[in-house]
Amino acid sequence: MHSFKHPASQRHDPDRDYDHTNPAADSPKKQQPGSQPTAKTDGHAAPAQPAAAMRRGGAGAPADLGSVLGHPTPNLRDLYALGRKLGQGQFGTTYLCTELATGADYACKSISKRKLITKEDIDDVRREIQIMHHLSGHPNVVAIKGAYEDQLYVHIVMELCAGGELFDRIIQRGHYSERKAAELTRIIVGVVEACHSLGVMHRDLKPENFLLANKDDDLSLKAIDFGLSVFFKPGLP
Repeated sequence: MHSFKHPASQRHDPDRDYDHTNPAADSPKKQQPGSQPTAKTDGHAAPAQPAAAMRRGGAGAPADLGSVLGHPTPNLRDLYALGRKLGQGQFGTTYLCTELATGADYACKSISKRKLITKEDIDDVRREIQIMHHLSGHPNVVAIKGAYEDQLYVHIVMELCAGGELFDRIIQRGHYSERKAAELTRIIVGVVEACHSLGVMHRDLKPENFLLANKDDDLSLKAIDFGLSVFFKPGLP
């Protein structure tokens, strides 16, 4: 399996829950900036979701949810201290978390296992984590730190992007110069090209799914929310 290893360096949730800078994001409506997997509407109709997303939480026989990740993991709270809520999605909640050993801050998306109704739901979570590891090291993809599981939740710990959403930055600025817009577009197209070169389709590209690593750099974009992403082989339908 190939992966990016550049020096630099949360799906299942059609509702974006990676709003790393917004502690008040408690509803699926667009939240004001307060920010790694909630389609914020801001008055606009939410885009239609693929069937894979629509089935989550739907009717169906409950699967055996004894283990989602399929292997034992350390206890999250032995390694991290959870802080304030950063965002809320339909299936997961994102918290600020601090690594006990280093004091470094991350974002932790906690996915409720009781909302994983079918085997497909579980496969979606596993695939999201796998894809994030597969793309690890790309400077414009949110970095995954690790995945953990306990009796009630699957936790995805990832890079904290403190600059907020590209969507909010666009609204804040009002307009971009042609040069600046071209620079942003070049980064976004570069992420798409990188994903496709590694056999990954994101399938949910929009300004809400790009965060800024820091608030002072408009070009510090990080692609997030690989909950609808899939692997593919070029040339195959």
